[in-house]
Amino acid sequence: MIITRTVLSTLYTGFSTAFQSGFSGVTPQYNRVAQVVPSTTRVNEYGWMADLPGIREWLGDRLVKNLETNSYQLRNKSFESTVGVKREDIEDDNLGMFGTIVTEMGRLSAVFPDEQVWPLLTNGWAGKCYDGKPFFSEDHPVLDKNGKKTTASNDLGGNGTPWFLLDTTRAVKPLIWQTRKAFNLVRMDAETDEHVFTAGQFRYGVDGRAVAGYGFWQLATGSKQELTPETYAEARALMLDRRGDNGRPLGLQPNLLVVPSSLEGVARKILLAENDAAGSTNVWKGTAEPFTTPWLAAA
Repeated sequence: MIITRTVLSTLYTGFSTAFQSGFSGVTPQYNRVAQVVPSTTRVNEYGWMADLPGIREWLGDRLVKNLETNSYQLRNKSFESTVGVKREDIEDDNLGMFGTIVTEMGRLSAVFPDEQVWPLLTNGWAGKCYDGKPFFSEDHPVLDKNGKKTTASNDLGGNGTPWFLLDTTRAVKPLIWQTRKAFNLVRMDAETDEHVFTAGQFRYGVDGRAVAGYGFWQLATGSKQELTPETYAEARALMLDRRGDNGRPLGLQPNLLVVPSSLEGVARKILLAENDAAGSTNVWKGTAEPFTTPWLAAA
């Protein structure tokens, strides 16, 4: 095959189709727990999360809450994946394997947010959120009903396999996927490219800019205790009773029990079985959805 601009354009069109096929062929899971935040700059500020206002009776002038913008930042990161196609493979029409590779690049691009978002839960006892505390902490700062500083916990302790109870029913989510530039297929396939001249290789790749981070700790509870009906009940009660500043009830609806594969059977028994271990009616059936994801293991 004689390499011409038309040949290279046709090749790129085929690769683009393969990429889109791979990208659209999977269903990512990260949006179950992460709020997608479009970014238009290098760094996004999230200090305002500490000051989300409630609604109060309007007596006198409005009570304005000043929004802080300097306590929590997420800086976008750049990511890429690149493959090279030898000139000889194009000349010899030996390109079958490259279509498969580009299809896989599309799939990997679609699930890449999962790789970044889900491990945040497992790492939540170390990773800091907007208040400067670890996402799962026993002493998140809040104000009590009298406006005095106190603390609240979303960490049930323990030292075993971690599991998580989340409220994902709201527009805001426990985690954040901040996206600056969507992943797309790019190319360096002009005959005049230096790499083509020196190495006889055309290059194709994907790149994007994004970052994963912590959102509202109030919407999550983490535990390393053994997962049992009793510890599940403890986590659920902690979330139902959780309050914001000034003692305002948050009205949480814990609806997603996230577990690694090793705890899937236990989670399903707690939330789906008709009867408990003693044969009595299972009072926790249907109170949340058991959710298992392989991406927790990536932490």
